[in-house]
Amino acid sequence: MNLSELNPSQIAAVECCDAPSLVIAGAGSGKTRVLTYKIAYLLDKGMEPYHILALTFTNKAAREMKERIGRLVGEEKSRYLWMGTFHSIFSRVLRTEAEILGFSADFTIYDAADSKSLVKAIIKEMGLDDKKYKPSAVCSHISRAKNALVLPAAYASNSTFRRADDAARMPLIHEIYQRYSQRCRQANAMDFDDLLLYTWVLFENHPEVASKYQERFQFILVDEYQDTNYAQHRIVWQLSNVRQRVCVVGDDAQSIYSFRGADIDNILNFQSTYQGTRLFKLEQNYRSSQMIVGAANSLISHNSRQIHKDVFSKGEVGSPVEIFSSYSDVDEANIVLKKIQQLVRSNHLTYSQVAILYRTNAQSRSFEEVLRKSGLPYRIYGGLSFYQRKEIKDAVAYFRLAVNPNDEEALRRVVNYPARGIGDTTMKKVFEQVNLQHVSPWEVLSRPDTIGLNKGIQARIQDFVSLISDFHARCDTTDAFTLCLDIITASGLRADIFQGSEVEDKTRQENLQELMDGIASFVQENVEAGNDARLSHYLQEISLLSDLDEDKGENEDKVTLMTVHSAKGLEFDAVFVVGMEENLFPSQMAVDSPSQVEEERRLFYVAMTRAKSHLVITWAKSRFRYGQMEYSSQSRFLREIDGHYTGMATPKRESPSPVARTPLHPGTFQTQRTPAPTPAPPTSGGRFVRLRPASAVSDAPTQTMPQLTTGQRVSHERFGAGTVKAIEGTGMDAKAFVQFDNAGLKKLLLRFVKLKILS
Repeated sequence: MNLSELNPSQIAAVECCDAPSLVIAGAGSGKTRVLTYKIAYLLDKGMEPYHILALTFTNKAAREMKERIGRLVGEEKSRYLWMGTFHSIFSRVLRTEAEILGFSADFTIYDAADSKSLVKAIIKEMGLDDKKYKPSAVCSHISRAKNALVLPAAYASNSTFRRADDAARMPLIHEIYQRYSQRCRQANAMDFDDLLLYTWVLFENHPEVASKYQERFQFILVDEYQDTNYAQHRIVWQLSNVRQRVCVVGDDAQSIYSFRGADIDNILNFQSTYQGTRLFKLEQNYRSSQMIVGAANSLISHNSRQIHKDVFSKGEVGSPVEIFSSYSDVDEANIVLKKIQQLVRSNHLTYSQVAILYRTNAQSRSFEEVLRKSGLPYRIYGGLSFYQRKEIKDAVAYFRLAVNPNDEEALRRVVNYPARGIGDTTMKKVFEQVNLQHVSPWEVLSRPDTIGLNKGIQARIQDFVSLISDFHARCDTTDAFTLCLDIITASGLRADIFQGSEVEDKTRQENLQELMDGIASFVQENVEAGNDARLSHYLQEISLLSDLDEDKGENEDKVTLMTVHSAKGLEFDAVFVVGMEENLFPSQMAVDSPSQVEEERRLFYVAMTRAKSHLVITWAKSRFRYGQMEYSSQSRFLREIDGHYTGMATPKRESPSPVARTPLHPGTFQTQRTPAPTPAPPTSGGRFVRLRPASAVSDAPTQTMPQLTTGQRVSHERFGAGTVKAIEGTGMDAKAFVQFDNAGLKKLLLRFVKLKILS
């Protein structure tokens, strides 16, 4: 084996074959190369390929590693390696040993949809309310139990799980779990979690089987060990505890998946679990500039629970990390747009070499909109564009129906969502009448007595028609935000979306909240400009965005937008980390827990280390939250980056945010104000006043009109700083045309706008 391509630390990690080894691989340090060479080294030293077990977290990673090993030692040897994901490897083991566990070798593997369907059926059979016992939430509780290696019988007496079920108002999950497990056995089926659970049961309860596989797997390697859960950790121990010939590779500083069950203690405690462990640190970063590596190091040094390492780069020194504060989320999006254009123009980057990373999916909206309007191509990585997400399409369908009740596609989408007892059978009869009478479905629903339905269903249809008719009647007299807030509330859509507490529920809630904040911003901007702020105008503005959202041509040259979680393992020449504010990053749900703040810091570290040459970090002093303007303070993490790497002194600590954000629930789209001292707001006034309905907005100005002259520098709470280019009209009709530094030219009706004169 020629190891000359490796550095000394990598060579030492590869050559250690006689003791448990922990390889701590810093970001961009070549951990895949070490794993590849180590397996090739073992083969070169005479170990048979079928005695080597290599566990990864994705099939793609296993496939690529196997190909690289094949190039080093020949495909014949690499073909017989036991290499793959935990689930794929142990499903092979279980098919061989299935009869011992009471299954047959041809057992079915249920995917998430199959599991959810079976749980839903069990909930119905038990006569439980599926609004209270949501199948997806029940599946999550069962999954957590399985990953903790808690079987149905033990679950019923486990106080931790039972307390969590009681807190979620689902005290009978233990019985659902019992029935679900029985039904899977009857169907000769296992779900994904069972593939780990039953592997552990197999080795735990049948020592002779465990011994057979300990003999087969004489050397075990695990990639991304910081991402393992308790079940995976225990199975590795079951297989390796006799010989203790095990090598795990990972980076505790990149442990960011606790919400999926990953346990950072697995890697932090590895040296105490395996006596005589040899520790290897891969500290040379081959990806990023020295400035980026230094900035990331200074950040992560604030974590107390970590395996210390000194990551360094021998690459270019690079330019300092740039940190921009913006007046608002609108200003932030425009700053990012201008900076991307500058980098592409001045540094000859392609769009595909640029990424925008954010903490939550909902944050994509403002960046998508500014990129669309400017004509810059982009793609959403690992998810849907904002207006293609189900909860957004549902809400927008209600808005469309309010404006135009004859909109058939919108009606089909929401007539029975949330469920109101107008099912497929009823709608089939409705469309029979549509075809007979050659009228719209709305006209048929408006005369339910002509459809041939019983009185109960007729009453439900009448309630729905009355609901939509009331919204329709208000379209011309109510601003878009007020009307949309009433629509999502009265329709039951908001209550449905906000009733869950699982990770996917939180994402849907954040998306709906962002939609409403976008509508509030639309209303304020159009009122200030003297334009139409009604719902029909809003729908017209977003129609092109939603129509163009289908992303075709994945390989085209496009800016990438994604959450930080999705970015792990990727790299880009230029990275923008946006929304770096307290209660956003770190997340509001994490700020009261030291361990969760440390994970949020690791998440920011992952974001920073995706960048090769250019790292830009932005935060907004204000953004629409819960339908009104909130003032924010910069993230604590920005103060932790050594000023040497940002070209400035470490940012001065600001006073706390003047807004205490309360957890969202169906009854709130607003904030709770605290009496704490507030920092100076970015514009005069400092407080966003909720807009009145459009019919009342024109009656009087919201404040004394500013006295402006051409050439003055002014600032606006969302658009930032700009220069007055022209004044038109007098009195109540006076307008200012302002060329904002980042947001471009805006027309503003002075009786409604809030401008601060800068010079």
